[in-house]
Amino acid sequence: MLITFRSKGSHDVTMFGDIAQQLIHMMGFCETVPGAIREEDIAQALRNLNHQIDMMKQQNKQGDIEQPNPLDADLDEGEFEPEICLSVRALPIIGLLESAIQNHSYVMWE
Repeated sequence: MLITFRSKGSHDVTMFGDIAQQLIHMMGFCETVPGAIREEDIAQALRNLNHQIDMMKQQNKQGDIEQPNPLDADLDEGEFEPEICLSVRALPIIGLLESAIQNHSYVMWE
């Protein structure tokens, strides 16, 4: 399943459903699809998301790239596919939220 986030004045952001729902939860909202964040709640959603990402980084002490995925064991050592951490995956949503604040808009997902 794919989830697309939309806001006026910003490009749409499409993500895999499990990642998108995790980010929605981190913003402090119910993961149901479709959903929306009212204009007056966007700033708090952005603060919540940034706070949760900071806490996650402190707990996991993770950088931008995690260790090799054990499912990639059939690949040679130099060929493994790095797994993208959640803090990097959140960057487009953070940009969309910041744009929504600047444009006095809402954010919706479906």
